[in-house]
Amino acid sequence: MPANGNRPLKLQFGLINHEGRYLTAETFGFKVNASAPSLKKKQIWTLEQDSQDTQVVFLRSHLGRYLASDKDGKVTCEADGHNSDCRFLIVAQSDGRWALQSEQHLRFFGGSRDYLSCFAQIITDAELWAVHLALHPQANLLSVARKRYAHLSTEDGEIAVDMNIPWGVAALLTLVYLDGKYCLKTCDSRFLSNDGKLLTESGRATAYTLELKCGKLAFKDCEGKYLSPMGPTGTLRSGRCSKPGKDELFDLEESHPQVVLMAANGRYVSLRQGVSLAANQEDETDMETFQMEIDKETRKCTFRSSQGNYWALVAHGGIQSTATEVSANTMFAVEWLDHKVALKANNGKYICTKKNGQLLAVSDSIGEDEQLTLKLINRPMLILRGENGFICQHKNSNALDASRSVYDIFNLQFSNGGYHIKGVDGRFWYVNSAGLVCSDGEAPEDFTLELLEHGRLAIRGKNGKYLRGDQGGTLRGDALSLSSSALWEY
Repeated sequence: MPANGNRPLKLQFGLINHEGRYLTAETFGFKVNASAPSLKKKQIWTLEQDSQDTQVVFLRSHLGRYLASDKDGKVTCEADGHNSDCRFLIVAQSDGRWALQSEQHLRFFGGSRDYLSCFAQIITDAELWAVHLALHPQANLLSVARKRYAHLSTEDGEIAVDMNIPWGVAALLTLVYLDGKYCLKTCDSRFLSNDGKLLTESGRATAYTLELKCGKLAFKDCEGKYLSPMGPTGTLRSGRCSKPGKDELFDLEESHPQVVLMAANGRYVSLRQGVSLAANQEDETDMETFQMEIDKETRKCTFRSSQGNYWALVAHGGIQSTATEVSANTMFAVEWLDHKVALKANNGKYICTKKNGQLLAVSDSIGEDEQLTLKLINRPMLILRGENGFICQHKNSNALDASRSVYDIFNLQFSNGGYHIKGVDGRFWYVNSAGLVCSDGEAPEDFTLELLEHGRLAIRGKNGKYLRGDQGGTLRGDALSLSSSALWEY
């Protein structure tokens, strides 16, 4: 387990056939076809590896069933476990596409529309599948060999792979999918070229095909060479290898939200003075930045320092950043109060800022001293995915689509407890009188973010209502209560 405590993200992707259509698992009859023009829920497949033989993979549909082929080449997606007909081998091609071979029957899987089979003895164009990653495209990148994370090094104008914990906005990388290939985009919107330089425009030298080896990712450039960390700082660029070894392998890990907190006294909560938390600093450094990790079951939250320790409730209501393991005393309930938050510790008391700036969990109710302003620092580029797809500007109107298979990158600007959201064209989001979220505002409008679940947030407009995707796929700011349509991966 790396120091970040994260597991690698489960690889989820769409598979695109030679006609540009996605492999689809239909909800009824466990049928599969290749008819869909874009990547939505039914087109998402999860890769699982055999625990004994890492070359063998299983493909799980959105229904939790596995792709299988019988001896006659008939393909179904009904199996609810890893049986022998579900075992496939990935045969990667030089252009990054995959052929899927049944391990049991040694035939290849392919076809078009409703006519899919696993009976071909040789690989032709009809048996080749391009891989479109379906993960949220923002993540941390871990070098398998160095056990270090990639981050933007602005001084050296490179991506360096020498971070123990992926800290701050520099460690956020965005995978941009373009015509079957991927670009790596830094937090300042530059693209990694295969010579290690960062370019403002994407092109041939910034496009990589993704390859999988033992469940890890390798990035192959336009010359057939692979990205790897080089030299003492681990400069990320293409090496000499035309076959990926350990040095060329990476894991993608979830990027947790990192925040700074300002108390009622106008000072930032900090660890600069030692292990006890106090609100006594005027500037934001790593010592004032904390990683929020939200528990999937309880939805309570831990706060982790850049040194890797957790906030913990200690005797007499004190809060210290000393815990190395998660326990009941490192869990805090976050209450979202419009532009502020209150934190309740495991003793049932709210955290309060004392006159000297010290933080103590001693209050029974929420007053001014129990309120904190929370600022999300590691999502200046915001990509939002809801239950039906990504948020994207509408082609022909000022509305926003919330069910697209492609995404727009929005700009998030903090403003006194709220946020302004800016589109590609520099205009702002606002909620109009009909409850539609529009993207052509001349002046910024306040939205508030609530980091409610593991990997998901809710957004409230200034009308106090939540943003949701409606049945027709349009983004509206009219939800009175929270539901799955108002939660967004970010």
